[in-house]
Order: sequence, then structure tokens, then C-alpha cells
Amino acid sequence: MTPHMLTRSLDRGATIFLLAVAALGVLIPLSNLLLPAGSFFQVPTYLVALWGKYVCYAILALSIDLIWGYCGILSLGHGAFFALGGYAMGMYLMRQIGTRGVYGNPILPDFMVFLNYSKLPWYWHGFDMFWFAALMVLFAPGLLAFCFGWLAFRSRVTGVYLSIITQAMTYALLLAFFRNDFGFGGNNGMTDFKDILGFNVQAEGTRGALFMLSCLGLIVSFLICRAVVSSKLGKVLIAIRDAESRSRFLGYRVESYKLFVFTLSACMAGVAGALYVPQVGIINPSEFAPGNSIEAVIWVAVGGRGTLVGAALGAIVVNYAKTFFTSGVLAPYWLFMLGALFILVTLLLPKGIVGTFNAWREASREKRPVAASAAAEDGVTEPKMAE
Repeated sequence: MTPHMLTRSLDRGATIFLLAVAALGVLIPLSNLLLPAGSFFQVPTYLVALWGKYVCYAILALSIDLIWGYCGILSLGHGAFFALGGYAMGMYLMRQIGTRGVYGNPILPDFMVFLNYSKLPWYWHGFDMFWFAALMVLFAPGLLAFCFGWLAFRSRVTGVYLSIITQAMTYALLLAFFRNDFGFGGNNGMTDFKDILGFNVQAEGTRGALFMLSCLGLIVSFLICRAVVSSKLGKVLIAIRDAESRSRFLGYRVESYKLFVFTLSACMAGVAGALYVPQVGIINPSEFAPGNSIEAVIWVAVGGRGTLVGAALGAIVVNYAKTFFTSGVLAPYWLFMLGALFILVTLLLPKGIVGTFNAWREASREKRPVAASAAAEDGVTEPKMAE
């Protein structure tokens, strides 16, 4: 991926979006750390963590838009890849607690001591090293996506059937991670994190650094997606989305293209989950709930499928609305409001907010030359300046 390729793949809207994310990634932590408490422009620490969560959701939305908006793969199980990345990071954070846990065991996390584990399970070894945990953040969701995609795409499972299978996959993982003997904390999951790379996860400076890393992750993920969809690979993906049978007839190995982009998308979702966990402070099986994956698809639909920028903005806007409406008298009705939002967007704005805006802007641009040529044919010309 050369700098020329990245520059060529960015339009005006994408450039503005990246600059805005970079500016917020710097200004919000600086406002929290440098300005005095109570100042009008000072961002409280809890808001830094809250907006960091929104940015992680935006990365997840990008990963869904990459496969749904540009390849036609509607996954209702991407929350599974998000949760696997989160669990990989959670395992590292649990290993960093050491003797500071409730039971003071230097090796076993507190939930393992409580459940009478005699030794650390073999799949926990290595998670005391950050580089290994970072590798697992990519490897675990990527391997699951590769195996699942290889079986599904070779069998030519598409459309609603593929969506149902992805939903069944994440529900099966939900049931597995709920088990206490599975070795991941059961229903309670993992929490009470202390340090990350030697820094206190509750400290304001660490919160700010995690927010900056989340914004950096969003920028890198966006650049990767833009480079993919703007390349020859992206044109093939769009052809598969619009006419899969014709693409296969022309000689393209559709299964290979789908498998590559599905695995890449899962790795991006895993990174989003890994950035999410230290900022939220907990990871449990509820992240595997199929409803979370469906909600993520709604973010993309609201913002604009196949726009990338719209997917990220949709995730931020919908989750901000969720935070606002679930903290008052409308809290019991949030799911109804979310469903109504999806229906209204589907009926009134089928291209989403950003997609509809882009279509309106292109239509207005096309009308200008037509109006100018019509005026010229009628003999109406612009007045010339007097010499």
C-alpha cells in the first residue's frame, strides 16, 4: 500500500473526515489533561472514555460496510469477531493484575481461583506478553472468519441464508462463553483491570492515550478500506455484489475474493474490540449477543451503506442517541425507537444519510451544465465586463 495509492483513494469528503478524526484525537485528550476542572472547554474523563467507545464502534461499522456495502455480504455475526478481539485483550489485562487481585494469586485470575482451577489453562499461556496478545487480537477473529468463510463461500451460501448462519455462529459462541468451565470467566466475564503496558488504565493520561489510539485505529482502518475499494480488487468486489453469477462466469474466483475481504473485515472488528475493552473496563459474553451484531448493521444502514464515512458517522450518531435516550424516561422504549429508525431510514433514506446527501450533490452538479447549455441555446449569456 503506497502513499500514492492512499492519496489517490481519498476524495474531499474522506479527507475532511480524516482531518476531523485526527483533530478530535488530539484536542479531546489535551482538553481533558491541560484545562482545569470546571472549565467550559474541559472534557471530563468519563466523556473521553465514552467517546473512545464510540470510535471503537465506528471501526466495527467500517468493517461491516467493507463487506456489506462493497461485496454484498450481510453478516449478522460480526459482534463475534469484535468480542474475540476484546477477550484477547482482556486476557492480557487479567494477566497483568498479578497479586493485586482479591485472592492474591500471582498466576491465576480471581475467577479461576473462585472456580477452583488448579492451574492456568494452556490457551492462557503467552498472554502475559503484550505482543502475543496483540497477535491474538488479529489471529483469533481472523482464523474464525477464514474457517467459516471457507466453508460458507465454497458451498455458495449467500443472501439471507448466510446472514442466518453468521447469526447462529455468534449465538453458539455466546452459549459457549457463558459456561464457567470454558475458562473465560463465564457469565461475569473479565473485569477489574489494573494496568496496560505498565500504565494504570484508570489514570486520565492513560484514558487520553487510549482515545488517541482509537482515533488512530479508525484512521488506519479507514485508509485500508479506501485503498481496497478504490483498487482493482474493489471493482471486482462491487461486480460480485451486483452480479455474482456473471463475475464467476467471467473467470473470477468469487470465493477467494469473498474470503479475503471477510477475513480482513473480521481482523478490523477484532482490533475494535481490543481497543474497546480497556476503555470500558469489562468484557463478558453479552458482547456475543446477536442483537449487538444486528444493531451494528443498523449503524451502517443509517449512516449510508457503501460510503465508509457514513458507516463511521452512523455508529457515532446512533450510539450517542442511545446514550442520550437510555438515561431518561425513554429508556424502556429505546429498542422500539431503534427499530423505528431503521424502518424510516429504509423507507425514506434507502441510501442512508451520507449516501442520500452524496446523491443529492451529484444530481445538483449534473443539473448545472444542463441549465447552462439550455440558457446558451436560448441566447442567454453571461454579461461581459466592459473594456
